[in-house]
Amino acid sequence: MSSTNPRPLAGKVALVTGATSGTGRAIAIALAEAGAAVSFCGRRASRLEETAAAVREQGVPLRYHVVDVADPEAVQAWVDDAQTAFGRIDVLVNNAGTNARQRFWKDTDRNNWNEIISTNLSGVFYCTQAVLPTMRAQHDGLIVNISSVAGILPSLVSGVAYCASKHGVVSLTQSVNLEEWQNGIRATVICPAEMATEILTKRPNPPPPESYPHMIQPEDLGSTIVFLATLPSRIFIEQIVIRPTAREFSHA
Repeated sequence: MSSTNPRPLAGKVALVTGATSGTGRAIAIALAEAGAAVSFCGRRASRLEETAAAVREQGVPLRYHVVDVADPEAVQAWVDDAQTAFGRIDVLVNNAGTNARQRFWKDTDRNNWNEIISTNLSGVFYCTQAVLPTMRAQHDGLIVNISSVAGILPSLVSGVAYCASKHGVVSLTQSVNLEEWQNGIRATVICPAEMATEILTKRPNPPPPESYPHMIQPEDLGSTIVFLATLPSRIFIEQIVIRPTAREFSHA
């Protein structure tokens, strides 16, 4: 963050999904620290309250709602609320994601598949579709989608449904840029490797706790997204791959 402008996103409005903990919470806090008004959502009310308390310390306007991004009507209501409250939407961060313990072809069932695809891919589509009319009217907007290195290369440890969903997020991001550049809209997909978040506990064989400090930290993504949001609108970065320097615990 620039020392000459500690609040480079003042006057901007940012929306963040999956803000109940970990990466989503860190992203919401980072955007608020940079001066943006923030509206965030997630599925667990108590966790959202904790995020709200942290964001409130930054002294910016905020709103938050319990939303399952797999529910298009709930998504639309959340976006409409932000538009009504703040009058604009400058940044959308599609962060919400999930995975299951049953990850291989031999044990992935339809329920697991549908839940992962609905959250990780359909949720990104619903949220993006909901903000596009506002961004088109503004002739400006940034959409940041959180994919994974499993969205670039297949990964046994990530599983069939997760990999498929995250590959889809990469393609969806590219399609936004192909179509919406004429409306001043840019989209970036971030593909992180191992991150020290709760989703690691869903692995069939979770990494040891002592490995967590050597992984990507949630605040690393927060600062990356603030950087993206402060770029001049004439340029954008379409894809970012982030890996931890230490590779001994890397599985993708």
